[in-house]
Amino acid sequence: MVSTGDFTETADIETSSEDYASRFAGEIGAWLLKVQEDATLKMLTPYPKATILDVGGGHGQLTGALIQNGYQLTVLGSADVCKGRIQNFLDANLCSFKVGNVLDLPYPDGAFDVVISYRFLAHVTQWQSFLTELNRVAKQAVILDYPTVRSVNAIAPYLFKFKKGLEGNTREFICYKEHELLEFFQSIGLSKAERYPQFFVPMVLHRTLKSPSFSSFMEKLARLSGLTNLFGSPVILKLTKT
Repeated sequence: MVSTGDFTETADIETSSEDYASRFAGEIGAWLLKVQEDATLKMLTPYPKATILDVGGGHGQLTGALIQNGYQLTVLGSADVCKGRIQNFLDANLCSFKVGNVLDLPYPDGAFDVVISYRFLAHVTQWQSFLTELNRVAKQAVILDYPTVRSVNAIAPYLFKFKKGLEGNTREFICYKEHELLEFFQSIGLSKAERYPQFFVPMVLHRTLKSPSFSSFMEKLARLSGLTNLFGSPVILKLTKT
């Protein structure tokens, strides 16, 4: 059993696992992650060599790219086991890792230039407390992703059995109304700076098709037509201090 002390929000134990990583295996997985990586690096352009805290980032999806682009990276995980997929970077002293409670981050106010968190908000239950903590330790910006109800995700609960049949290791997740998130962010002193909906076509279908070229073509058409902006998910959102 993995020890997490008294922590109540530990979604990253699952997302940091090899089983979860298998969902992004192969060429199609690399393509899905490249979309996420490119959008993130573009949002980080105003902060060269910034100190970054990646909350729940043991999945390692952005670790290499952030290091290669000169950012000073710290990854926070809910348990020691969460560092497994980034151990090679830790061994090379290219980033640091700390175990901590995401609802009570072990850092002072404004400790990092930018705080990011991917694959976590979709599975957290105390989301207001979680977002408040991300904001507290960020000096300039917060970047995170979340699934929105304004997409095919709206019927996700009805398709869960079908999705699980295709992916095998999927799990349920929380979808958010964007206006509710933005209203909360405003209440804690954050304003929307950039928004990037990643995919119009559900990721499970891209994984099933296993064709990066065809997926890229479909997504390009959806983005050009405006469908992705209206209905794309998950959304990467960059917020800055007001």
